[in-house]
Order: sequence, then structure tokens, then C-alpha cells
Amino acid sequence: MTALLELRQIKKTFPGVKALDGIDLTVKHGQIHALLGENGAGKSTLVKIMCGIHQPDSGEIILEGKNRHFDNYRQAIDAGVGIIFQEFSLIPYMNAVDNIFLNREIKNRWGLLDRKAMSKKAEAIFKSLAVNIELDCPVEQLSVAQQQFVEIAKALSLDARVLVLDEPTATLTPGEAEHLFRVMNDLKLLGVGMVFISHHLDEIFTVCDQITVLRDGTYVQTLPTADTNVDELVKLMVGRKIENTFPVKSHPVDTSVRLLEASIQRSRHHQEDNFHLFKGEILGFAGLVGSGRTETVSALIGASPSYRKRVSLSGQATTLNSPAVALEKGIGLLPENRKTEGLVLPFSVAQNITLNRHEHYGKIFVSTRRDNDIVQRLIGAVGVKTPDPNTAVNTLSGGNQQKVVIARWLNNDCNILIFDEPTRGIDVGAKAEIYQLMQQLTQKGISIIMISSELPEIIGVCDRVLVFLGGHIVAELAGDEIESHNIMLHATGSAL
Repeated sequence: MTALLELRQIKKTFPGVKALDGIDLTVKHGQIHALLGENGAGKSTLVKIMCGIHQPDSGEIILEGKNRHFDNYRQAIDAGVGIIFQEFSLIPYMNAVDNIFLNREIKNRWGLLDRKAMSKKAEAIFKSLAVNIELDCPVEQLSVAQQQFVEIAKALSLDARVLVLDEPTATLTPGEAEHLFRVMNDLKLLGVGMVFISHHLDEIFTVCDQITVLRDGTYVQTLPTADTNVDELVKLMVGRKIENTFPVKSHPVDTSVRLLEASIQRSRHHQEDNFHLFKGEILGFAGLVGSGRTETVSALIGASPSYRKRVSLSGQATTLNSPAVALEKGIGLLPENRKTEGLVLPFSVAQNITLNRHEHYGKIFVSTRRDNDIVQRLIGAVGVKTPDPNTAVNTLSGGNQQKVVIARWLNNDCNILIFDEPTRGIDVGAKAEIYQLMQQLTQKGISIIMISSELPEIIGVCDRVLVFLGGHIVAELAGDEIESHNIMLHATGSAL
């Protein structure tokens, strides 16, 4: 039987970087094919070539037995190849229906927009996804998870024969991800071929039939999912075995020093939440999406208003009425969306590291020998892999971009760091490096609040865990209490 899609010996070079060096990929009808590799392995470049966003330097794209060349994404869509992007491509002020049918609007016989038909089709897609989206609401007012489902619906509306899913579950809860997997299996029965990219290896074993592994822009191996395991895949991806994803906690937390104490009532209708942070501690904020974790830290640092708030740092009462003031007091935030909120992507590594210290450096461009020495020291301290401090940060992998944000806050002498989903979209090797770096920071007396939707991460990294439900802290767990079943009981309200 003819393969649905074949990529043969695809090569692509960007200035100074060989992104792909002779990659082969075959996707069959009704097959879910995983594309694995660390950040920077070439996955995104390959699928962008597949969808006409990038042009290959050489190689062939064969769709249902015919040699094809796509000059742009529109041509790929018309040929039946669609993609769910890792980075949202939605127009914020437009509603879900208008986003789904952008440039593909359904029109009536008089050439006018048939909004009723578009709404009906959008509603049917969301129903198949088992999600409830307000169709007339601007997507910027939707939650991140809801925006992800709009992106998924947009791709499903194409009726594609080949569908690329690039980290589609990154912002979804486990339940929402299960809904997506059911939809993928339904599409599989209809003969749709899918290329699935995910850093969650458990998802690969749940939904994929075949796996192709890339490393540093080269093809490594293709193998059936049933014939491999996590250890083998990790070794194929990184070229080595990662013995311990989570580092051993090598020092006890100093519970005699409360670096932070906070009492926050976010609105008149919310109850007051109280929590504290010990020196050198990693405090986890666990809970389902929308449980109030990010909103609490936003209120803490003054990024959003609160009805009543009392904060003390090292026993001294203080006022945090803006993120700038919080930064002056030594509190830095690594936001959930590092690319839009944590970094200036066109700027260099050095410029991003020094971004909040203009009064120290005098200008945005780092020029003096002393300033360059500081940047180099911070790059080394957090392990940023970059050809040069002047390299644009948007050319780095997700893990290295995250390290640049950490370096910036260390450059501001922060002693409290808030990590909001620190390893989202980061490969298994880079995750281990981030965890190790967090452990090293706590050994120096820096305290960390970590918000994470990944239970293994919460369990493997945190010294103490606060569980959120319905906008409030409902449990504090420590020691042997920090285990997945116990956390989920509290996060779902089953323990109440």
C-alpha cells in the first residue's frame, strides 16, 4: 500500500547552522507517528518544511505517491496537510469562529459570509473535542487551555489527510489531553495520518504507533512503539542514559528562617490564603489548570490587584505593589509563557540577561569588559549553551531560553525565584539540567516557588507542596504526603 506521506533525505541549513542533514520520515494512512528529539534536534524545522513554511535545500516530499513542493502553508493546506502549532497563531481580538475560518470563510450563494454555517461547524468540532468554548468571545479572553483547543479546532476544520500536532497537550490538563487522544484515534480510524511531537514520553506510549528519533539535525532511528521503552528512547534522543531525572536533595531546608510570609485575599469574594517560604526551599504550587496558582503569585508580586495583602520578607513587613517593586525586593518571576512575557526574542543573550539592570550597565547594549565578564559568568553559572553572548535568544532551544531568564534574575540579585511551569515545552535532557540548576540555587540559599501541572515534577523536586482548588490553598503536604494520589485527591476536591 502506498504511504500517505514520505520525506526523503530532507536537508536544511540556516546561517551558520545545519538544521537537518538527510532526514527520512514515512507516515502511513491511519497511523500516529511520533517525532522525538531534544530541543534543537530539528523536529520543528522538519514539520515546517512538510507544511510549506520553510523550503528544503534538497530532498523530496511525496504525498500519496506524488512528488510535491509547497511554496507556502496555503499550498500545503490545499493539498491536505495541516498543523497544530506549538506557538499559538490566533488573532487575539477575533473570536473562535473567525479564527478557525480565517482566510477560509464560508460564504453563501451571494458571496456574503455565512456566519451561521461557520458557527455550526465550529460548534460541531468543539463538541467532538468535548470542550465548551464561548464562540463569540475574543480568544484573548479565553484561558490558555481554551486557546489551545481553538488552535486544535482550526486544524481539524481543514479536513486534513495529514495532521501535524506540535506539542498540542502542553497547556492541557490530563483530562483534556485524554479528550484530544480520543479525537486522534477517531481520526486514525478515518485514515488520517498524524505526526505527533511531545516531550511527554508517556503520551507517546499512549497514542502513537511508530516513532522516529532525531538528534542534532540527523536521523537516528524509526521503530514501533511496542518494541521500545522510555530508557531506550531517552538514550536515542540524547546519546546517553539519564540516570536520575530528579537530583537527590542534598541539603536540609532551614526551617528556622522564613524568607517570605504572605497573607492574600484576592477579592472580597475570595477567602484569605496564608503561606510561607523557607530559605533554600523549593515550595510547589500544585493543582489543576485554573485552580488559582498563577493568580496567587501574580497578586503576591503586585502584577494584579488584591483586596487585602500582607507580606513580610525576612521578618520585615513590606509592600509589593508592582513587579518592579518586587524585583527591587529580590523576587523574580519566570513566567509561564517565556517567549512573550519572559524574553525579548530578537535581542541577544547578553541583552536579555542585562535587560533589568540599565541603571547598572548604562544602556541596553553590553560593551565594557567588566559587563561582558558578568554576562559570561552568568552564562556559565546557569549552563546556557550558546555560540556567543551576542547570539539572538530566539535561535536557542527552549531549555536554554529558560536558563537565560534565570540568569537575568540572578543578575538582579534575586533571593526568591518564582518558576511558573518551568519545563513546559522542554525536552527530557534539558529538564534534568533545569532541576539540577534549581537544586544548586537552593544550596546557595535562594528560595523557589514552583508552579507545575506535572505531578512527577512536583513530587521529584519540591520540599513542600501547597495544593490549590477553586482559587484557594486547600492542603499543605510535606515528606511522604507528597505523592500523586494524595495531591490529586486534594486538587479535585475528593479529599474534602
